[in-house]
Amino acid sequence: MTVTTGVRDPHKLTGKGQATRARILEHAAELIYAKGVHGTNNEQLRRAAGVSGSQLNHYFPTKECLVLAVIAWQAESVLTFHRSEQFARFDSLDAFRAWADFYIGYEHAYQEGCSLGSLASEIIKTDLDVHDQLASAFNEWRDTFREGIERMQQHGRISTEADPARLANLLLAAFQGGTLLAQVARNIAPL
Repeated sequence: MTVTTGVRDPHKLTGKGQATRARILEHAAELIYAKGVHGTNNEQLRRAAGVSGSQLNHYFPTKECLVLAVIAWQAESVLTFHRSEQFARFDSLDAFRAWADFYIGYEHAYQEGCSLGSLASEIIKTDLDVHDQLASAFNEWRDTFREGIERMQQHGRISTEADPARLANLLLAAFQGGTLLAQVARNIAPL
């Protein structure tokens, strides 16, 4: 997922420019997660990322540009993790169990929640036009599960009557709801 509308294309930046842009994005994601979109301002971000106002404006001329880039950055992080060999392309029930066990075993899951889900719940409350990008990020994540379920069907590991798209939606919804309930309960049990 690449979002470059209104911002400098990160692939055309120098190595130093790419590093600066990445540092800004990392700190922006952390600040938005901790303080919300409205609670995060340029001064906080400049201090956290160690950049000047002109650097911040060079890479992200508007708040919407920054938020779109944060969505893309966070989505890429989640998707890269889920597409890693750790879960064997989700083509077996054991792979899905390993995925669930990872989050259940992650001691801070109930405190931190889902990074992309938390970001989405914060950003969706704003007047920024980012709904399509959020939907796209979740669609890609859901497709990772759907593709794995389709492979399981092809290998005869689950019934051919199962609906991969519906099962993928169920998994993603259960995960998002489970992480939210775990945060509320301050206990991993709901997940």
